[in-house]
Amino acid sequence: MKYILVTGGVISGIGKGVIASSLGTILKSSGVRVTSIKIDPYINIDAGTFSPYEHGEVFVLNDGGEVDLDLGNYERFLDITLHRDNNITTGKIYQHVINKERRGDYLGKTVQVVPHITDGIQEWVERVAKVPVDGDNTTPDVCIIELGGTIGDIEGMPFVEAFRQFQFRVKRDNFCCVHVSLVPQPKATGEQKTKPTQSSIRELRGLGLSPDLVVCRSSLPITETVKEKVSLFCHVEPEQVLSIHDLSSIYRVPLLLEEQGVSQFLMNRLKLHPQMNIPKRFMASWRELADRYDRLLREVTIALVGKYTKLEDAYASVIKALQHSSLAVSHRLNLRYIEAADLEMETLAEDPCKYHEAWHQLVSANGILVPGGFGARGTEGKVLAVNWARKKKVPFLGICLGLQCAVIEFARNELKMVDANSTELYPETKHPVVIDMPEHNTGQMGGTMRLGLRKTLFKTDKSLMKKLYGNADYVEERHRHRYEVNPALVEEFEKHGMKFVGRSEDGERMEIMELEDHPFFVGVQYHPEYISRPIRPSPPYFGFLLASSGKLQGYVNRGFRKSPHMSYSGSEDDELCHFVDSMQLHGQTPVKDATKKSGD
Repeated sequence: MKYILVTGGVISGIGKGVIASSLGTILKSSGVRVTSIKIDPYINIDAGTFSPYEHGEVFVLNDGGEVDLDLGNYERFLDITLHRDNNITTGKIYQHVINKERRGDYLGKTVQVVPHITDGIQEWVERVAKVPVDGDNTTPDVCIIELGGTIGDIEGMPFVEAFRQFQFRVKRDNFCCVHVSLVPQPKATGEQKTKPTQSSIRELRGLGLSPDLVVCRSSLPITETVKEKVSLFCHVEPEQVLSIHDLSSIYRVPLLLEEQGVSQFLMNRLKLHPQMNIPKRFMASWRELADRYDRLLREVTIALVGKYTKLEDAYASVIKALQHSSLAVSHRLNLRYIEAADLEMETLAEDPCKYHEAWHQLVSANGILVPGGFGARGTEGKVLAVNWARKKKVPFLGICLGLQCAVIEFARNELKMVDANSTELYPETKHPVVIDMPEHNTGQMGGTMRLGLRKTLFKTDKSLMKKLYGNADYVEERHRHRYEVNPALVEEFEKHGMKFVGRSEDGERMEIMELEDHPFFVGVQYHPEYISRPIRPSPPYFGFLLASSGKLQGYVNRGFRKSPHMSYSGSEDDELCHFVDSMQLHGQTPVKDATKKSGD
C-alpha cells in the first residue's frame, strides 16, 4: 500500500481537498486504484451536529456516515464510494483509545498521546486504506490522506507526530508528502511573496516531515524566479514546486497538475506500476469536460432559497449538482442565493429594500430550488417561494425540507388547511402534514436521523422522475432526515393533484412528489446531490435544469434519449443528447436495475 499525505500551510480553506482529489484523479487515470481519507482535528465524533456556518455542509455516505464535505469532493472526482471510517476526527480516535483502555487492552499501562493516540491513528489509517471502494472487492493501491487545518495548529499535532512515525513504519518508497501553501501577492507591490511558504515548510520539517511536492496556491501563476526561490529555501528540486493559480473551474486543476509532470513524479517516487495505459485518453476526456464548461454562452438562472446563504459551502453538494446538470444542458449556471427570511412580511416592515430585492431576484429566475435545512427560521419564506413556483408554473425542485415546504404550501392553499405545518416547526398545529418519525426521535442529536442509502420504489409508470431515472423500477439514494410527510393525509393530497410517485419499500414514507399540470414541480425526501458526478448528473437536478433552460419538452419528445442520427458536432441540443447518452445517467440502462446510489 502506498500513502500520499496532503498538508496545508499559511491559511485554511486553501484548496487541499481539490488538490488531493486531483492527485487521485491523475493516478486513477493511469490505472491505479485509489482511496482517500480526510482527517479533521476537531473533537466532534462526526460532522453531524455542526451548524452549516461552522464547517459547511454535512456530507452523507452510503453507510449513513455524516462526514466532512471534502469526502464529497473525493467521491465526485474519483467516482468511488467511501465509508464513515474514511473520515477521521480527534473525537473518534480518542473514543477508540478510551474504549480500549476501559476494556483493559493496555494491561494497566498509562495511556498517553504518544504512543497510544499516535498508534491509534496509524492503525486506523492502515485498516481503512485497505477497504475496497470500487465495488470489486479489490484493495486500493494508493491512499490519499488529507490532514485538515494548517501546520502549526495545536489540535493537529498528534496527527503530524503520527505521520512522522508512519513514514518509517511503511518505509520511504511507500510514503509521499505533498504540502499546499499560499503564495500571496499584495496589491501594493504586485510581488509574489514566498516567506509564508518558507515558514510553513520550516515548521513542517521541524516536526519531522519533509514535503516531496510543494503546491503553491496563488491568484496568478507563480514565476520561475518564485519557483526557484521556493526550491532553494524549502529543500526541494524546482520540478517539485508546482503552481496552481485561480482557474475558470476546478475541472482544470487535474489538467494543470498533469501538465507539470505530477503523474510521472508520483509513479517514480512511489514506484507505482500502472495496470493500464490510459492517461492520455482519460485526460483528453477530462479536458473536454473543462473546455465544455468554459465555452458555455447561454445562461440559466436558478434561485436557491435557503437559510444558510451567507456561506457557499453550506450548500456545496447542491451547488456541484446544479453545475453538473447545467453543464449537461449546455448552459452556464447563474446561481442566486436568496435568504428565505427576506421573502417574509416581517422583513418588509423592517427593511423594505431587502424584501423587494429578494422578491425581484426570485421572480426573475428561470427555476427555483429549496434545499434541506433545520429549524423554523426562514421556513415561511420558503413556503412563499414554493407558492410562487406552483402558481406561476416556474420549474421547482424541493430537496427534503424543500419537499416538506411544498406539502405545507399545497395543504394550506389547495386543501384549505390554513394552519397546516410541520411538527418540527409548530408542534401544536391542528393539521400536521409533516410529522416526526418516532424511531428517529431519541432525544439525542448525533447520528439519530434516517441516514444513508435507502431504496425508493416507483408506484406508477406515469412519472417524469421515473423516466429521468431511466425507467427504473426503484432507485437508491442517500437520506438525512427525521421528519416525513404524514402518510395519513396522502390520499387527500393525491385527490387534489399532488402525486407521491416514489415511496419507501414499506410504502409508508413519501420519497418523490410530482405535481400534475405543471411543467416541472418535483420534491424528493432524499438528497440526490450527494451522488451527482461531473459526467453523471443527478436525474432530479438534470430534469430541473432541463425544465429551467426550456429543453425538457424536447428531451421528452425524443423519448428521453438522443436520436440515432445525432452527432456531437451538431446543434447544441444534439450535443446535449450525445453528452447525456455518453454519460448514461448513474451508470444505468433503462431496465429494471436500480441506480446505485438525503434530509433536513
